[in-house]
Amino acid sequence: MPTKNTIIFDLDGTLLDTLADLAGSVNYVMEKYNLPTHTNDRVRQMVGNGVTVLMERAVPGGRSFAAFESCLKDFKEHYEIHKKDLTKPFPGIMDFLKEAYESGYKMAVVSNKFDLAVKGLCEDFFSPYITTAIGESAQTAPKPAPDTVFKAMEELHVSPSQCVYVGDSDVDIVTAQNAGIPCISVSWGFRSRQFLEEHGAITIADSVEEFCNVLKKEF
Repeated sequence: MPTKNTIIFDLDGTLLDTLADLAGSVNYVMEKYNLPTHTNDRVRQMVGNGVTVLMERAVPGGRSFAAFESCLKDFKEHYEIHKKDLTKPFPGIMDFLKEAYESGYKMAVVSNKFDLAVKGLCEDFFSPYITTAIGESAQTAPKPAPDTVFKAMEELHVSPSQCVYVGDSDVDIVTAQNAGIPCISVSWGFRSRQFLEEHGAITIADSVEEFCNVLKKEF
């Protein structure tokens, strides 16, 4: 096995294509409060910093909108019910997770999505391959702070020297830097290769096959 035996993944845009369901819940709220709706591509640019920031970006005026807290609450409630309507793993992900699990890799997910949704999605899609799943909560600072990464390491009983981080955004690049571990950026998610390069990505994989090769050869 390569020197890195632990993979810490981002969730949305890395393992799961969640865009359609996120956009659906955003637009449910927009319609409920008579606000302009957003295209999937527009929502794609809003995600990555957690649902509160997502709604700040989606709602005109953000937190200054009088009913913002109600919008956020409604989004969370709607998304919890509909988070699996159209969401699915990206092509090749399940085969990779199975192979990595059988090869002895430890794996975790850290996300800025709220903790209940992160744990539920990982249990539904990735059990038994990934059992450590950590999302946004009042107890742990969100990414790009390294707190969720360190918490995952603690649960898996590993050190930073054993870990590599995998994500699809600029937030993930900074998170890995803050945690002191290398990052493999992936361009099949919510951000393009050009965007990742412009935000400091060192290693980029354009497909799951390429990611497997990079992981085996470089880490």
